[in-house]
Amino acid sequence: MPLSEHEQRLLDQIERALYQEDPKFASTVKSTDLRTHMRRRLRRAAFVLVLGFAILLTGLIAFSGLASTVVGVTGFVVMVGALLLAMTAWKRLQPSGPELHAVGSPERPARPKTGRSKPGKPSRPASSGGMKERLEERWRRRWDERGGDR
Repeated sequence: MPLSEHEQRLLDQIERALYQEDPKFASTVKSTDLRTHMRRRLRRAAFVLVLGFAILLTGLIAFSGLASTVVGVTGFVVMVGALLLAMTAWKRLQPSGPELHAVGSPERPARPKTGRSKPGKPSRPASSGGMKERLEERWRRRWDERGGDR
């Protein structure tokens, strides 16, 4: 979901304040590639998956009785957690997923247009009231389209 115009202005203001207060940190964040973090997360998830598999096998081979079940289930839970971690990192690496850009990077996507509307519908002004006013306006419009006081 794209940010509203007000939220985007606030984000830009926070970004400018960060550059003024701590330029070294801001340049570090700007130069960091977020895809590198996702790849690192994938490697960690693979390591944890192998660790969970080792725990599972250890539970099956080394222990007997209830201890075997507990250690085996623990290994399985660790493996499932590693797979979930890997899946979220993989989704973020995919080009169809959300764009990953560092704060202030030149590849930063353009702001979404605020006057977006569906074809055939007039666009409403950006400074319209709150949700209640919009709902009331929609109700009145539908009431008028159906013939009003029938």
